[in-house]
Amino acid sequence: MGAEVCAAVAADPFLDLVAAVDPTAAGAPAPGGLEVAPELDALLHAATEVVVDFTTAEASRVNLEEVAAWGMHAVVGTSGLDADDVERLRSEFRTSNCLVAPNFAIGAVLMMRFAELAAPFFDSAEVIELHHDRKVDAPSGTAMATVDRMAAASTRWTPDPTRTETLPGARGAVGAAGIHVHSVRLHGLVAHQEVLLSTAGQLLTLRHDSYDRSSFMPGVVLACKRIAEHPGVTVGLDGLMGI
Repeated sequence: MGAEVCAAVAADPFLDLVAAVDPTAAGAPAPGGLEVAPELDALLHAATEVVVDFTTAEASRVNLEEVAAWGMHAVVGTSGLDADDVERLRSEFRTSNCLVAPNFAIGAVLMMRFAELAAPFFDSAEVIELHHDRKVDAPSGTAMATVDRMAAASTRWTPDPTRTETLPGARGAVGAAGIHVHSVRLHGLVAHQEVLLSTAGQLLTLRHDSYDRSSFMPGVVLACKRIAEHPGVTVGLDGLMGI
């Protein structure tokens, strides 16, 4: 993902790639004649204005504390950050801004918004998220965000009728408001999600598919351009899209 982000930023006429950091790829070439740096302080030496973080939750917690202390804006796509992490970021980002987004694909952001809008008109729902076989967390951040938004939009959901699971876990995990979430991990996938909403005599299916990591880049670029206009910590790319 880091290479995709660097290429997208470097290709945009209104952005400049000034540094790239990855301890596991130090010395590798980056767009614009740059070399990947091993340490985070390369961002400080390059007078970076916006930092894009696609790392791990453990690394991100350390990175973002430094980024906030340096007064840089942050665009965060790291998976695994929870509500406590977001609250900590709110206390750290006092002089600069931070976006934490579970998904940067514009279509996925719209899917979550559509599910939120539809929720009050249906009485049962389930979410199925499908990802590549290297994703280490489940359910995905996108799935959890979708469930939370649907649950906030409506509390009137039909209870699960299941009384016996022949195979334990067959009904998946249970999220907010009792909405079930199912995680699939398969080789060859990238990032996919279905939201199923039903009521008497009808089913609404909302689905988004990312077939390539390039699908996330327009959202990353948009966030880099707009994060300076949104004080504090913003959760979700839609907060920068005006929807």
